[in-house]
Parts: sequence; C-alpha cells; structure tokens
Amino acid sequence: MTDDTAAVPPNTDTPPTPQHHAEAERLVRSYTLGAMAVGLVPLPLFDLAALAAVQLKMLHALAGRYGIEFKADLGRSAVASLVGSALPNTLSPALAASLTKLIPGIGHTLAAGSLVLLNGAVTYAIGKVFIQHFAAGGTFLTFDPEAVRDYFQAQLVEGRGVATALKTRRSDGPRAAPDTGPQDRPSAAP
Repeated sequence: MTDDTAAVPPNTDTPPTPQHHAEAERLVRSYTLGAMAVGLVPLPLFDLAALAAVQLKMLHALAGRYGIEFKADLGRSAVASLVGSALPNTLSPALAASLTKLIPGIGHTLAAGSLVLLNGAVTYAIGKVFIQHFAAGGTFLTFDPEAVRDYFQAQLVEGRGVATALKTRRSDGPRAAPDTGPQDRPSAAP
C-alpha cells in the first residue's frame, strides 16, 4: 500500500486532474487488496479492527490526493456512518464470518474465503464513494452517508467483482512462459 498523500496541494481552488483521479483509483485497488489480506488474519474480531485501520489509512491517502484535511476521528465517523447505513447487507456478514473463526479447525477456513471477498468489496466501495465525494469538492465535514447510500450499494456490487478478480489473479500465481512449439523442446536422443 502506498502512502503518497501530497499529490494535490491543499488548495481547494485547484480542481483535481484526471491524473489525480487515476492515482486515487490505483490507491483504492491497492487498499482493496490489503483489506482482502486482512481477511486471512486468524484472530476473530482482531481482523475487523485491522480492516478498519486499513480503510482509515486509505481515506487518509485519498484525502491527501484531493488536498482534503484528514482527521482520524472524522474518518472513522464517516466510515462508520457509511457502512452503518448499509448495516444488514454489509456489517452482519463480516461479523458472522469473523466469529466463524472461533470454530476449532474448520472455522478459519470457512471464514477466510467469504471474509476476504467481503473485506475487498466493502473497502473498494468506501474508496469509490470518497473519490466521488472529494472530487466534487466535499470534505469529511460535508459527508452525508444518506446521500450516497445508493452509490455505495452499487459500488459494493462492483467491488465484489473487483475483489473476485484480484483474488483470482493473485491465486493463479506467476504465469508460465507460453509454449512456442516443438523448436523449444529438447530433442530425444536416438
């Protein structure tokens, strides 16, 4: 995860450029991957605390990209209110998956698969909501979770696809060199 938070000077009179937007999108993907890794933490509830820390760090980095003053308490409040507005659909499965890790033996295995994707999807959606909000000139003080609830839900759906793609790409490992034909194979000795 990167920590370049000073890409846009804190002058809100200068609108962000498409390059800043693209950098913010890359940050969200990077933190999405980090949030997915947190899903593998075997300690129940500690994984949720670590996820909150990753998401808060992402908001800090995004705020820096858009020249927005960051305060941890406002960031925590913004994330809690956004995720809380989608409580039944978002937080309940995360809590259930985290607590599943308490089941001896198979609990971690059962929880890890679903929690990895859920962590990624939620983090992606939060990042996309704040990119939109900051790009429109919003700050943490002007953030209204009710106004972005539908957009958050849409980004959550998109985030599931992004998280699945990231997981698939990471689990495939390094790609083997393509077979270019018989000339690359050693010939059999007569």
